[in-house]
Amino acid sequence: MRTSTRRSRRLVALAAVAALTTGVLAGCAKDADDGSSDANGGGTGHGRTTLTIGTFGVFGYKQAGLYDAYMKLHPDISIKENVTTRTDVYWPKVLTRLQAGSGTDDIQAIEVGNITEAVQTQADKFVDLGKEVDKSQWLDWKLAQATTKDGRTIGLGTDIGPMAICYRKDLFRKAGLPTDRTELAARWKGDWAKYVDVGKQYMKKAPKGTKFVDSASSVYNAAVGGASERYYDKGGNVVWDRSEGVKKAWDAAMSVASSNMSAKLKQFDPTWDQGFANGTFASLACPAWMIGYIEQKSGDSGKGKWDVAAAPAASNWGGSFLGVPTATKHRKEAVALAKWLTAPEQQAKVFAKQASFPSAPSAYTNLKPQADTTAYFSDAPLTQIFSDSAKTIPAQPLGPKDKPIDNAISDIGILQVEQKGKSPAQGWDAASKEIKDVLGQ
Repeated sequence: MRTSTRRSRRLVALAAVAALTTGVLAGCAKDADDGSSDANGGGTGHGRTTLTIGTFGVFGYKQAGLYDAYMKLHPDISIKENVTTRTDVYWPKVLTRLQAGSGTDDIQAIEVGNITEAVQTQADKFVDLGKEVDKSQWLDWKLAQATTKDGRTIGLGTDIGPMAICYRKDLFRKAGLPTDRTELAARWKGDWAKYVDVGKQYMKKAPKGTKFVDSASSVYNAAVGGASERYYDKGGNVVWDRSEGVKKAWDAAMSVASSNMSAKLKQFDPTWDQGFANGTFASLACPAWMIGYIEQKSGDSGKGKWDVAAAPAASNWGGSFLGVPTATKHRKEAVALAKWLTAPEQQAKVFAKQASFPSAPSAYTNLKPQADTTAYFSDAPLTQIFSDSAKTIPAQPLGPKDKPIDNAISDIGILQVEQKGKSPAQGWDAASKEIKDVLGQ
């Protein structure tokens, strides 16, 4: 997800699906203001062990019926999902509770932007799940992200975030643009700047009250997710301020933020959700976990109006992991549930429900979204589009401060330009100041 979120943010809804990921978000939703939700819709039965799972965005486990299925297989287990709607609230709270050694859920979702920090600074607070599973079931690079230098695996991969473009056919048609997904993909193939150019064309005849894209941050996240290097290099050195991938993504985002083509919505805020429901933007960068988020937030008003086309370039945005804190009082049961939820069979079921793309390659053979999801997105070949993207996603080096660096650029730098009318130079300066504070420079 989105992670985010996400999954996601990203995703995340992530995510996602935050996610995704929207997304994207998960967690320790024991506080009333966290947006907690009981996954099984009821209390704990007499004699049953209640397992709590902290998630962010829409992970799809409840939606795909996995919690109910697991409880049917294990009558002695009750599952409660705690959902936090914002990653910037979720992860700091998880860190605080990890340090305190109490208050965590039995299973905690970890967004990809936080996984390196968890591996490098919190590994002793998580159970080594590598001893419990067949590691070969995950993509090598996905497994490596959650594995310490001494070989401890603190998280099991859920989804990844291969990229596409989701767009409203009805709005494109009214703006005089093509609506065929193949033709559109050809127009912007190879460069996110070409996608921005399509946005300029859209705005010439934009239906009243609509914009081409939800936000400049959406474009930035998608573009930077396809760079071979962004915030850290392979040696673990911080390179955010001289990264060519960051520069290109920033320039594309600034073309959006400095124009009239953005709805200027902050992703995963309530106003963003309302934008989906009201049809106020015509397209957005769309990692796989975003499919479920769009379907949920657009509701019946978007059915058959959304379509999906290949993105300008292969990119990954979001993806998450499930970890089991050592503080859990139900380690054996929590490990068993985490293994089951991330098994290829369950990853395929979540994809079928909301197109969250599996991190387990053995799930790819017969991936098929549910008929109603496919119909919602105008019968787009979702499996093919996301599979094609996943095949060429670059393996990016990650660092312990990936997430706060990314947040500083998206939530401070870009928003300064997009919502407060600052110049791109002023936005970059604001982001730089925050990043240097985060890095202690």
